[in-house]
Amino acid sequence: MQKTDLYLLKYGEIALKGLNRPKFEQKLIDNVNSALAPLGKFSVKKAQSTIYVEALDEDIDGIETVERLKKVFGIVNICPATRCEKGMDSIKETAARCVLDMDYEGKSFKVETKREDKRFPLKSPEISREVGGAVLRAVNKAGGNIKVDVHDPDILVQVEIRDSAYIVADIISGAGGMPVGSGGRAALLLSGGIDSPVAGWMIAKRGVTLDAVYFHSPPYTSERAKDKVVDLAKILSSYTRGIRLYSVPFTDIQLDIIDNCPKNMLTIIMRRIMMRIAEKIAVKNGDMALVTGESIGQVASQTMEALYCTDAAAGMPVFRPCIGMDKEEITAISKKIGAYETSIQPYEDCCTIFVPKHPKTKPRLDEITEAEKSLTDIEAMIEKAIEDAEIINIK
Repeated sequence: MQKTDLYLLKYGEIALKGLNRPKFEQKLIDNVNSALAPLGKFSVKKAQSTIYVEALDEDIDGIETVERLKKVFGIVNICPATRCEKGMDSIKETAARCVLDMDYEGKSFKVETKREDKRFPLKSPEISREVGGAVLRAVNKAGGNIKVDVHDPDILVQVEIRDSAYIVADIISGAGGMPVGSGGRAALLLSGGIDSPVAGWMIAKRGVTLDAVYFHSPPYTSERAKDKVVDLAKILSSYTRGIRLYSVPFTDIQLDIIDNCPKNMLTIIMRRIMMRIAEKIAVKNGDMALVTGESIGQVASQTMEALYCTDAAAGMPVFRPCIGMDKEEITAISKKIGAYETSIQPYEDCCTIFVPKHPKTKPRLDEITEAEKSLTDIEAMIEKAIEDAEIINIK
């Protein structure tokens, strides 16, 4: 990575916004400040569709800075940059030094120029040509070997002519999406599996602030199972700038369902009660939707008929970003965001410990609602579960 204390952050979708674009840009700046605050002092400012991040403390870890920026939704590219005077001698010298500091031996390079300041006397192709020649001469003088490749270079050197000149020799992909906090609020039904953390990550990528609801059934689910979910919430929190996690006691409700409802309907009825509880928590927090990790046909409770019955229990939209994905695709994202190793820890959640041997795959809503009439004062049990929920604020 290019050695520097200065980073140019490039965004995508935000640049397409209209009159409300400054609000999205400010939210992104706020999130960058929040992500970097634990590392020390930074200057974060915007100019010409770019956010400039500059470390103000000498001992700030550049690698950790980049790792944190990679988890800020809204950033498409992170460009470590070196600022220099806006003159060709300075630009050529700085570009050559940046390449010499990299692992360039036997590689190819290309120079591209963006001339935001149209008053600069040379045009972009001329600047690129002169800088490319300077890089070749510097490498040859150092006894190294590098060649030009304008089609598929190993190293892309970018020269940006702005208020000053900026040299970028390394472009790091960001998380993309929209800044968290710009797209409303939703409540994520977070289990200890692979799918729900991925669903939460995907919704947060669209700018949505998340609360999370976990259903805990002691003694059938252990404290280790709960700790696992807390760890998953912490992983999500590194992308979402914080999560409020509700750990809802579900044992009494679950046992009542098992005692009074047909065995082949247990999972569907449990899911419906979970949706009702999550919705009540969501309403209290101003959340406008529920989020789950379900995908069509993955298990018996995720057939079209079962999802229809589950959704009928909720009075607000239910978002399922994994709905059309297979397990391999979901697992790939889980690994990408750092959740996979935690998700596969062998601590079962309340949805997996009481799975019937022969679950109903094509339930009808009328028969499900009829079966629920056998439950013991379910409204009171729901209210008590919400009242007894533990709230864990994760930052």
